[in-house]
Amino acid sequence: MSDENHFSDENHFLCEAIELAHANIARGGRPFGAVVVKNGEVIASGVNEIHSTNDPTAHAELTAIRAASRKLGSPSLQGCAVYASGHPCPMCMAAMRMAGVGSVTYAYSNDDGAPYGLSTAAICADLAKPFAEQSMAIRYQPVRLEQHPDIYADWKRNQSGQG
Repeated sequence: MSDENHFSDENHFLCEAIELAHANIARGGRPFGAVVVKNGEVIASGVNEIHSTNDPTAHAELTAIRAASRKLGSPSLQGCAVYASGHPCPMCMAAMRMAGVGSVTYAYSNDDGAPYGLSTAAICADLAKPFAEQSMAIRYQPVRLEQHPDIYADWKRNQSGQG
């Protein structure tokens, strides 16, 4: 595929994400939409559903990832790309990495969203700090159950028994 065709496809998918965001605004939602693409085809889409679900994790990228995983019947989205209307937040970036998404492209930056309270740059900066310096208290407390001292070993044994 030539670079020109690649950028044309990317722009098409970004425009689709932006149209989803506009439709979500019309329904009273936030201006975020996302599509998941595999082999040049949109396999799933999503919008920010925080307003309708009261779920703070219902970001456009996550709703699209959930739909794509259901459609593919797998938690792995290797070979997929995500196109988002806005800069994905750290939660969405982490989820895309954990799902194996190969690339993410977005149309509106944190700088674009900042005047409207729609930037996650401060959260990104806070997360880059050592735990002790972050705004949320984070601490390791090594509690173990006497009858089940290692949940990870239990999980591994359970996985081995299912093969």
